[in-house]
Amino acid sequence: MSEMLTIHRVAAVDPSRTAVEFGALTLTYGELHARAASMAKQLQTMGVIAGSTVAVCMPRSVEQVVSLVAASYAGAAFVPVDLAWPDERIAYILKDSGASVMIAEKSLAQRLGTEIATLDPADVVVTHEAFAIAVKPEDIAYVIYTSGSTGVPKGCEITHANLQHLVDWHTVAFKVTMADRASHMAGLGFDASVWEVWPYLAVGACVCLVDEAIRVDAVGLQMWMVSQRISIGFVPTPVAELLLAMPWAANTAMRTMLTGGDTLHAAPRADLPFTLVNNYGPTECTVVATSGTVTSNAHGLPSIGRVIAGATGYILDEQGVPVVDGEAGELYVGGAGVGAGYRNLPKQTEERFLRDPFLGIDGARMYRTGDRVKMLTNGELAFLGRVDNQVKIRGYRIELEEISNVLNRHDAVSFSVVVPSMEPGVEHLVAYVLPAEGATLTARDLQDFLSNTLPHYMVPAQFVRLANLPLTSNGKVDRNALPMPSAENALAEVEAREELNEIEATLLDLVRTSLQNPEVTIDDDFFLVGGHSLMGTQIVLRVRETFGVELSLADLFEAGTVEALAARIEELILERLESMSDEEASRLMGM
Repeated sequence: MSEMLTIHRVAAVDPSRTAVEFGALTLTYGELHARAASMAKQLQTMGVIAGSTVAVCMPRSVEQVVSLVAASYAGAAFVPVDLAWPDERIAYILKDSGASVMIAEKSLAQRLGTEIATLDPADVVVTHEAFAIAVKPEDIAYVIYTSGSTGVPKGCEITHANLQHLVDWHTVAFKVTMADRASHMAGLGFDASVWEVWPYLAVGACVCLVDEAIRVDAVGLQMWMVSQRISIGFVPTPVAELLLAMPWAANTAMRTMLTGGDTLHAAPRADLPFTLVNNYGPTECTVVATSGTVTSNAHGLPSIGRVIAGATGYILDEQGVPVVDGEAGELYVGGAGVGAGYRNLPKQTEERFLRDPFLGIDGARMYRTGDRVKMLTNGELAFLGRVDNQVKIRGYRIELEEISNVLNRHDAVSFSVVVPSMEPGVEHLVAYVLPAEGATLTARDLQDFLSNTLPHYMVPAQFVRLANLPLTSNGKVDRNALPMPSAENALAEVEAREELNEIEATLLDLVRTSLQNPEVTIDDDFFLVGGHSLMGTQIVLRVRETFGVELSLADLFEAGTVEALAARIEELILERLESMSDEEASRLMGM
């Protein structure tokens, strides 16, 4: 039975049950089904048929969830598009996916200048007419785009059978019932968002959407989870580690916290009132391939668990032969979660989606993950890193060639190569650039150029000028010969303002200390010089201690630079002073 028909069944049995919540807005299963069916009918009149692709370009909202269900009701594969992506990236995905219709607010279509037919959810009239096109297990349920080694994003095609496998495993493994209230905080372009919606709607649970500003603020997120009585939810690893360090009331509704997307560094405390489950899975294998509970007495880095039910895992050497237990090798994942392949990329599909020679079933396939693992003595898997040039930076999977491909389009760049920072404990990207003859380049120029096309997490924090290309004997770039970044080879920065006020100077010192980078200037964007949400939360706490004001992580995201953030701190200090008596203000100023 398709998961979309399960929503229909819940709507028929208990239409008044709450399906989606977002702040004060609620949507019952009856309303979700009626609105999705009406939108699906409208999509059909616009030419959408079984096998079509429909781009969903909606901000975080109940209408976003309605749109995803509507695309499925129409028999189409939905293509999730994150509105935070640059316009160029969105336009490419719309074209490559072959989307026949885009569900979006009209202003987006005007901004992109696309000719794709656009359906604004606000224009859909709810008719309460039953409508859903039957789908087959092998039909594509969604196409989701990841960073691509060809220099452009690549679309992973996931079938209805794949998605149903995820739903079935998840609901059984975590004993999901109608009584559950699940969080939805992942961005629409991150495949975890699929995991946060479909399993819960399949059993009649409530999906609770978190506000954009709160989802990256650990303190605010914990308060929201507790107040909303969230019982199960996924939290990206960096934020989860912050939540695990916080005190939790014994009577919190949270029973299972799911995490994944990056390396988990520590086990949970024994006094936490919920179970922590670490998960791993390539997008190509329908979100989750391995999963395991992390106990408080775990030593070293927590494992990524065992292969989930319905999946198979093989650890193979370079010749494709299984390694001896305890030895490292590349992980290949088989079973019901392996997707159909890459959209419009038959060669890459052939290279990564392979025949499974071990299962003994005709047509069985396995996916070559490119990740190194080894089997631990307890049967769980330890994640050891990548075997190729694909990396994870702050939880995001990145093909380094995509960044170089964009950099090389700059008129003043002859050649570039991008690598992860070689400094221990530092998690950012470094771009090595060979300037065109006579060209003048600054790091800020290149960051601005990349930011027009790539998400912020793909923009390097450091830029190194190359005098020539270090090559291997076979003509490839010798990454081992690349020089360490230094003041001598760093690409020139925009000249920083020398005179700073007291707040700016104190804040700049705080940021430099957090980033472990004394070269950061007052004009640098925090997130383009190596900052991330975990580090941002630490800065927010330091600001509270230093200046006595309550800054939110959203303030840091909005400000970006030390200069803008210092101005926000000054505003908060003035607001605080205005609310005090003269005696209190004098005492504060004298501190």
